[in-house]
Amino acid sequence: MIGLFLVFTSGVFLKVSQRPQATWWRIRGVLALLVMTSVAACGGEAPTATTLSAGPLVPVAAIEIQPRDLYRQLSVSGTVEARVRVRVPTRSAGLVETVTVEEGEHVAAGRVLATLDLSEARAELVRARAEENSARLEFRRASELRERGAVSASQLDAARVALEVAESERALWETRVGFATVAAPIAGVVSARHVEPGEAVQAQATLFELTALDELVVRVGVSELDVVHLGVGQTLAVHIDALPALELVGTVRRIFPVAESVSRQTTVEIALPGEAAGLGVRPGFLARVRARVDQRLDVLVVPVAAVGADDDGHYVFAIDDGALVRRNIEIGVTRAEWVEVAAGLRVGEKVLASNPIEMRAGQAVRVVSMRNGADVR
Repeated sequence: MIGLFLVFTSGVFLKVSQRPQATWWRIRGVLALLVMTSVAACGGEAPTATTLSAGPLVPVAAIEIQPRDLYRQLSVSGTVEARVRVRVPTRSAGLVETVTVEEGEHVAAGRVLATLDLSEARAELVRARAEENSARLEFRRASELRERGAVSASQLDAARVALEVAESERALWETRVGFATVAAPIAGVVSARHVEPGEAVQAQATLFELTALDELVVRVGVSELDVVHLGVGQTLAVHIDALPALELVGTVRRIFPVAESVSRQTTVEIALPGEAAGLGVRPGFLARVRARVDQRLDVLVVPVAAVGADDDGHYVFAIDDGALVRRNIEIGVTRAEWVEVAAGLRVGEKVLASNPIEMRAGQAVRVVSMRNGADVR
C-alpha cells in the first residue's frame, strides 16, 4: 500500500510517497540541498571554531613602554632659624645707666648697646694709676742709686717688682671700667632686650640677644630611608608659607651624625641664600622643603595595576596585533602607583594598563585610551 504525505522545509512542501527505504535517501539529499540553498540566500556562512573562540573585542586602556625617571618625592617642613644667635651679657655687676637700642633694631658690630654706672671702679682706676706713677718713680730712683752703689741689687729688684704690681693693678681696673660699656659682638638685629635703665644687674646676666639675618637656615627631620640619599652641598627647593610667590634654593649645610632614637629621624640643616632676609624671610617662618631622592634615571616602568602574579612570577599583558600576549617580567622598586621593570619588556611595546587577572592570553582587545607615565614618583 502506497501512502502520500507532505514534508515542509525552508518554505517548500515536498510530496513524498511511502515507498521502499531507498526513497528516504533521495529525500535526505533534497533536504540537505534546500538547507544549503537557504543559508546562501541569507548571506550567512557556517560558524567556525576560530570565530567562536575570539569573541567580542574588549575595550581596554594601555600604556606605551618608554624610558622614564623614577624617584621618590621628599617633602618635609621646618622652621626658619638664624644660624648665628648671640646672647650679650654684662661682664660686671652694676647699675644700668643707659640703654641705646630697641628690639628689632639693626646694629653694627661694636655698637654700644648699654652702659653701666661703675663709679667705684673708676675711682679704683684713679687710685691704681697714682700708685703706678709712684712705683715708677721709686724704681727710677733705685736704678740711679744702684748705679752709684748706694743700694743693693735686691733693693732694685724689689722696686722693679713693685712697679710691675702697680701696672697690673692699673690694667685690671681699666678692664673693669671697660665693662661698663656693653657693645654688640656681631652685626645683626636685636631680637630680645632684657634690661631697662636703672636696673641692677649681676655679672654675666644676659642683657640682649642678637640675631644675624644674613645666615638663615631651616632644620628639618628626615627619615632614615631618605637621609641616606642626601649629602652636604646638595640643593633642595624651599617654599615659605608666608611668601607663596617666593621660591628659594637651599643647600644642605650639615647632616647631624645621630638619628633620634624614637622617631628614627635625622636633623638636616639647610642653608638659605644670603638674600633671603632681604626678600622678606624671617626667623620663625614655616618652610617646606622638597627634593627628589633615590632617583633612577631612564628606567622602564608600568602601573602597579598592570602587574599580575602567579606561580610563574610577575607578568603583564602586551598588546600584539589586537590580542593579549603574556610577558613575564622582573620588577624593581615601586614608587606610588608605578613599578620598575628590570627585565621582560622593550621600549615601544604597548601593555595593558590594569586588570591583568581578569584577562587571558589571546583575548581580542581594542585600545580605547592611552595612559601617560610621565612624572613617575
